[in-house]
Amino acid sequence: MSINVSEVSLKEYLSKYFGFNTFKGNQEAIIRNVLAGRDTFVLMPTGGGKSLCYQLPALILDGTAIVISPLIALMKNQVDSMRSFVVEDGVAHFLNSSLNKTQIQKVKSDVTSGVTKMLYVAPESLTKEDNIEFLKQIKISFYAIDEAHCISEWGHDFRPEYRRIRPIINEIGTAPLIALTATATPKVQHDIQKNLGMLDATVFKSSFNRPNLYYEVRPKVNAVKEIIKYIKNNEGKSGIIYCLSRKKVEEMAETLKVNGIKALPYHAGLDANTRSTNQDKFLMEEVDVIVATIAFGMGIDKPDVRFVIHYDIPKSLEGYYQETGRAGRDGGEGQCITFYSYKDIQKLEKFMQGKPVSEQEIGKQLLLETVSYAESSMCRRKTLLNYFGEEYTEDNCNSCDNCLHPKTQFEGKDELQMVLETIIAVNQKFKAEHVVNILLGKPTAAIKSYKHNQLDTFGEGAEKDQRFWNSIIRQALVMKFIDKDIENYGLLFLTQKGHDFIKNSFDVMFTLDHEFSEGEDDDAAGIAMDKSGSADDELLNMLKDLRKKVAKKKNLPPFVIFQDPSLEDMSIQYPITLEELQNISGVGAGKAKRFGQEFIDLIKTYVEDKDIIRPQDMVVKSVANKSLLKVYIIQSIDRKMDLNDIAEAKNLEMGDLLTELEAIVNSGTKINIDYYIDNVIDEDKQEEVFEYFKNEAESESIEDAINALGEEDYTEEEIRLMRIKFMSELGN
Repeated sequence: MSINVSEVSLKEYLSKYFGFNTFKGNQEAIIRNVLAGRDTFVLMPTGGGKSLCYQLPALILDGTAIVISPLIALMKNQVDSMRSFVVEDGVAHFLNSSLNKTQIQKVKSDVTSGVTKMLYVAPESLTKEDNIEFLKQIKISFYAIDEAHCISEWGHDFRPEYRRIRPIINEIGTAPLIALTATATPKVQHDIQKNLGMLDATVFKSSFNRPNLYYEVRPKVNAVKEIIKYIKNNEGKSGIIYCLSRKKVEEMAETLKVNGIKALPYHAGLDANTRSTNQDKFLMEEVDVIVATIAFGMGIDKPDVRFVIHYDIPKSLEGYYQETGRAGRDGGEGQCITFYSYKDIQKLEKFMQGKPVSEQEIGKQLLLETVSYAESSMCRRKTLLNYFGEEYTEDNCNSCDNCLHPKTQFEGKDELQMVLETIIAVNQKFKAEHVVNILLGKPTAAIKSYKHNQLDTFGEGAEKDQRFWNSIIRQALVMKFIDKDIENYGLLFLTQKGHDFIKNSFDVMFTLDHEFSEGEDDDAAGIAMDKSGSADDELLNMLKDLRKKVAKKKNLPPFVIFQDPSLEDMSIQYPITLEELQNISGVGAGKAKRFGQEFIDLIKTYVEDKDIIRPQDMVVKSVANKSLLKVYIIQSIDRKMDLNDIAEAKNLEMGDLLTELEAIVNSGTKINIDYYIDNVIDEDKQEEVFEYFKNEAESESIEDAINALGEEDYTEEEIRLMRIKFMSELGN
């Protein structure tokens, strides 16, 4: 079934149903292809107007278009949106597990009577026998497979049930197909077309370049605090924050809320009603920020999302591209900020361990691409577009961190030559990791078995490290000297440009990669304060004098009042209320209450006298009840549980448990571990260590204590236990 629509009438339909006067990009050509009854494959970035490509033909053609879509929230959003354009509510319906019997009956009656032009179904609903029987009886204009990347194991959101779509379509009755996705590498595109039996489809590929988006990758150090600071500086703007785990989503949303930010969580663990309410509040601008797992956002048509922040790096570049693509869909500002730590990559690798080997292999390859992107110092836009098989020819995009702050360049002709020669020497049949191991001279099992340790280039690059060679390969890929085999993902081979270079080499400039510092993860119960500011020495000396005075008055060693790092932090952050003082490193509610007033009075006077502008991000509050580990430890000690049992229950080493206890007492909470100490340390020893800290110690240093007391007589563990007792009894 095909239809011929003149140019005039197609624009009339567009204006009549959607109120637009012109089509965007490839939309018109795609719609004509669908109307002509041909299979169509659409690759169009988020915000390009994909849904119109099947909605308009569905309204024009006879029969009902079956739209296969992966998420209930997405279907609801699309159906609501369609109903706002057309008078008749029944024009669009969805059929999924969220409907009751009466609602299902209403949907089926509207479809049968020809009112419904679009029926949205989840792939799971499509496979149900009674739905198949029902669909066999109706006139289907065409099938639209939205978010088609879900078909491919190489896609970022693989769903096995998507691979059953073609056989079911054959059973219901064939009709033209339109498959749509916002992210597909050449590999994924081929996979989708092959699986849907549409290798002959007309392919419409729009540019993946989103010029209005700014891309930045930051080291994951004090990320929660950085996020709060960013949102406070962009008050009233809409944004999405992505986290990988539901727990982190909840914690982050809670922390943002206590810091006066209108935020809500969204993840698959919430009940359907809460999820849909939270989504609607975000769309209606009752909240500014949604904190979500990747379950949020597919097809959500909110044009004015101004920032997308990844607290956790995504599992694949496709996921990253699609999630960042939700920013600035109206062509306005869109800031895409990602926090990166290699520890997160290791966590993701761990999660994969139980999966089938082939799935693990694919997952690892996708993660490698993500690491490459994060650590690369090349233009982020160039790297991203190259990944999707598109060339970006500008030297500087002026809208990513790497282009705005370029890294040092170096001439790398010889290094490139070594890489290309090694790839040829192994017959272009190995992945980057293997090639790098040859250059480094690492005799791995694979290298020995293929006798690659006998190659001329074996060990030739040993004076450089693995990161360096990975970077050369990554940049050579973007510069098109080498490519990756689509079918055998990851095998490197030379392009024509690479072969030409070997015959006749020339100077090539490379850049050094980023080295990301490993920061501590934020604790949602006590956000680590940023030490990047420099201390105000004059104030620091005044605070130390005050500490000495207070210590003398209370007859305590000065470090019991506040430790040096706490005073330094005060001289950077200038807290002037007890509430602000609690956010200072190593100061909790107890300590702030007991010793804080004189310190904040001093700081307040100093700030006023010197006319100091305080850092606005000082007001980061923590979610006290969220630190479940600390609560568990305190409750277990109240029940006099053996410390070894507490450590074992929480899978901690004893040293780690002592660190937690130190943090608890240093911030002002009183705990009593006498019951444990009395069992493991003699009374005389206890007295001697206690006296040392009370009368002799100049600092809280364990090392100084061991030197003073004698390392033959005391273990580090004993001294740490006694210091915890001492700080708790005298300081809190």
